[in-house]
Amino acid sequence: MIVTTLQEVTGYRVAKTLGLARGNTIRARHVGRDFMAGLRGVVGGEITDYTKMLAEAREQALDRMVAEAAVLGANGVLGVRFATSYLMSSAAEILVYGTAVYLEPVDSAAVKDAAVSEGSTR
Repeated sequence: MIVTTLQEVTGYRVAKTLGLARGNTIRARHVGRDFMAGLRGVVGGEITDYTKMLAEAREQALDRMVAEAAVLGANGVLGVRFATSYLMSSAAEILVYGTAVYLEPVDSAAVKDAAVSEGSTR
C-alpha cells in the first residue's frame, strides 16, 4: 500500500476515491516513566521512554489506518496527516487520517507519446 502526505503519486493516477481512512490509539502515561521523566526534567535531555512510546503509538495508528483503507478496497492513502489531542492529564490520542484511493499505474509510453504530440519535452 502506498501511504504518502502528498496528494498525488508520480507514475500513478487516482482511479477511484474511496473515502476517509483513519486510525487512532490512546496512550496513558506510566507512573514509572513519569518518575524518570521528572528526573530527566531536572538534568535536561531527551525523555527516551516517552519518545519510544509515542513512536509506537504513531506506528499503531498508521497500521490501523492502512487496515481500514484495505477494507475499503484501497491500495493507497493520500494526504496523510497526524493529530494529537490530550484527553486528560495522563492520556493522549494519536490520530492519523488520509484519503483512501485506488491507484492505477500510468502507461509511461502513452504519457511520453502525448507529451511529444503536444510539443512538451519531458
